[in-house]
Amino acid sequence: MREVGRISGGGGKNKQEKLQKATQLYLSKNRLLFQKLALEKTGLPLCDTIDLARHCELEHYMQLLVKHIDLVDRRILKGEIIPDAEKMMSIFEEYTEWVVKGKSHPPVELGKKLSITSDQYNLIIHHKVMSTEQDRDIVVQITDEILKKYKRIDSMSFDKGHWSAENKALLELEIPKVILPKLGKLTAQEKAIEGSGIFKHLKNNHSAIESNINELEH
Repeated sequence: MREVGRISGGGGKNKQEKLQKATQLYLSKNRLLFQKLALEKTGLPLCDTIDLARHCELEHYMQLLVKHIDLVDRRILKGEIIPDAEKMMSIFEEYTEWVVKGKSHPPVELGKKLSITSDQYNLIIHHKVMSTEQDRDIVVQITDEILKKYKRIDSMSFDKGHWSAENKALLELEIPKVILPKLGKLTAQEKAIEGSGIFKHLKNNHSAIESNINELEH
């Protein structure tokens, strides 16, 4: 595994040939391991619920081994692009996702995205653990949930990642001041709106959410 990673992350002459050879050796050892486990499993004790639980756990990890062999074979030997939904980031916490941050340091993180909403007093009033969702996908849902609890909201602000014309239009039906900066080129009317004093003021207030994020990280 380490050899495959070293060759894959490096350069040099005949890199692809070396990578293919190392991967074939790596997968052959994986297949031998699976065969050994399959043979040994039948001889393991099965006397109580603890033994049964261990059998189930072993079977679970054996199936993950089969999946890992398939992914490595398709990705490196066959050159396939693996869909995100099929990728396996962790065998211990299988819900883990590859989160693209859009920032340089670090550009990605492994885990789950958490959306939080705070009020004017910096109190977190809503949260949502996101699963294979983008920020723009949850705007209407979280707004509806907050409106059920707080009947009146004077203003609500988001960053550009939440932008879509449909989100903005739907939010404006319920909320007087929607601060949702447009992603992309602005029209003259949009420039005037986003350049207004109230828009800038409420957009600047949005940065307070960073302190909530920092608190959660610690």
